Amino acid sequence: MLGRKTWKSRVGFWVAIMLLVSFCLLPFAQILSTSLKHQFDWGNPSLIPQVVNLDAYKELLGLAEQKEVEVPAAIKKILDNPKIPQNKKDAILAKYTDTSDVFPFGRYMLNSFLISAGAAAVSLVFAVMGAYSISRLQFSGQVIVQRSVLFVYMVGGVLLMVPLYQMAVNVGLATSMWGSVISLFAIYIVQTLPVALYMLGNYFRSIPFALEEAAMMDGYSRKQAIWKVVLPLSLPMLATVFMYCFIIGWNEYLFASVFLKQFKEFYTLPLALQELFVSKNAIWDRIMAASMLTLAPVVICFLFAMRHMDGGKTDGGVKG
Repeated sequence: MLGRKTWKSRVGFWVAIMLLVSFCLLPFAQILSTSLKHQFDWGNPSLIPQVVNLDAYKELLGLAEQKEVEVPAAIKKILDNPKIPQNKKDAILAKYTDTSDVFPFGRYMLNSFLISAGAAAVSLVFAVMGAYSISRLQFSGQVIVQRSVLFVYMVGGVLLMVPLYQMAVNVGLATSMWGSVISLFAIYIVQTLPVALYMLGNYFRSIPFALEEAAMMDGYSRKQAIWKVVLPLSLPMLATVFMYCFIIGWNEYLFASVFLKQFKEFYTLPLALQELFVSKNAIWDRIMAASMLTLAPVVICFLFAMRHMDGGKTDGGVKG
């Protein structure tokens, strides 16, 4: 019978799904496995560590106990020599008490969070106003504006990097630390605003305008109707758009590598991880643990979005 599924087709379908999911998850499983292995276990092809090692995670999160630095006896004798100037003694002692080998993961994560979340919040505010105007109001050039927004999003970041950096240099922003941070913040807004406008515009069109009309008939102004009716009905999409914009900024590397290259204290996580690969901190378990911790906010945002992407809140709001 046409369209009837046999048990062979069902088994084949689920096998194909499992193979596809396994293929996609295998790199993440390898990262997690390596981050939990000791050095003697790195060559083990098994994904299950022989002994679970959490030292890399404790070190990155600042939970590891500070190890006391022991100065060799020969160095102590040199430091006891009264003929050596005090500044040279301090320089020698600093080599044994230096903590530069500690990767400041918390600071880099905070930098990424502040820039990404701040840019996503500002982009969401502008997107709400712009998307509502495009979806509800009638004005000349509306179609051109709507299509231009999506066209800007399709332009690659590589094409925009050089002109944007030249603009920042010409106005004097790229020459200072805070100016570079502000430039990067503005670029993240420009990057995320088009897709936020597109997503919210389509969602606002799905909300019946009769609900706003009913609110305005009850004495609300248009602004009050937006605040009291449209935005509460759009909370799932607003949260999703915010998280999507946040993820774009969280994973961005190209512009951060250009604007923040000379300001290490403001590195974002993608840029910091690239530096970690070529530094003396380049230990496999530490690299993989940092990668997993960088991935964690993205996974949390995705799970949160899937949980709150519920629809049908306007069903029955308007009688036929």
